[in-house]
Amino acid sequence: MSRRRIGFWYRFAAVLCKPPLLVLFKRDWQGMEHIPADGGFITAVNHNSYLDPLSYAHYQYNTGRVPRFLAKAGLFKSGFVGMVMRGTGQIPVYRETTDAANAFRAAVDAIHKGECVAFYPEGTLTRDPELWPMQGKTGAARVALLTKAPVIPVAQWGANDAMPPYAKEKKLRLFPRKTLRVKAGPPVDLSAYYDQEPTADVLRAVTEVIMRAITEQLAQLRDEPAPAEPYDWRKAVAQERRAARAAAKAARAAGPAADGPAAATDGAVAPQQVRSTQQAQEDEGK
Repeated sequence: MSRRRIGFWYRFAAVLCKPPLLVLFKRDWQGMEHIPADGGFITAVNHNSYLDPLSYAHYQYNTGRVPRFLAKAGLFKSGFVGMVMRGTGQIPVYRETTDAANAFRAAVDAIHKGECVAFYPEGTLTRDPELWPMQGKTGAARVALLTKAPVIPVAQWGANDAMPPYAKEKKLRLFPRKTLRVKAGPPVDLSAYYDQEPTADVLRAVTEVIMRAITEQLAQLRDEPAPAEPYDWRKAVAQERRAARAAAKAARAAGPAADGPAAATDGAVAPQQVRSTQQAQEDEGK
């Protein structure tokens, strides 16, 4: 089979989701000519809002090549959402279990059947303060090397204006009317890595190439220069922890007057940092 048929469930989801998207948002869609007309392929997409999966799915649906997302297994378990996820053929990810590798096998099988598999290589909403793509995980790279399928970098911007990723309240900001911008770029050239053993270093190098391509597309959408290096969220958290410990140690050294709330932070992370860490763990696998 050269390509997946859209099918009943995808059309049903489109009937539900497209009308409000068309009414509530403007669209700026670019690069649809880079979406392959036939054959299996991968899209690698940045993630900066809880709303952007709908924005990207709308864009991709209108190319005639519907994506299969890798999504948290919990979304498939019950209720209407689970029924739609199963009906549209999305791929469950069982994190931190022996079944975690099944998602990649399912992705490889789907691509060999001529389907599109969509990856969010960051694994969660970006932690970059300016919402640029941060360092990616290696899942998309692994599947790309196994299948040698085209990898299409996709950047999106604008959904974050309607639903900022870390606002205290997760509610839509619809007015003034926002523009959902999506741009696909040409396939990423990974041919230099196809004959190499997929070691950790090779997978990391391929991931960096993919993330750089996504970032280049986003820089064009935003019409501003991208940062020289991607944001390393884990490194930033570690630095914040060290700073918190150093501040607590300095407070203790200052004497009894400094004892109190500051001293209690020794070896701890600020509450908002803890929430950020927990939220990332919840979001991973999208």
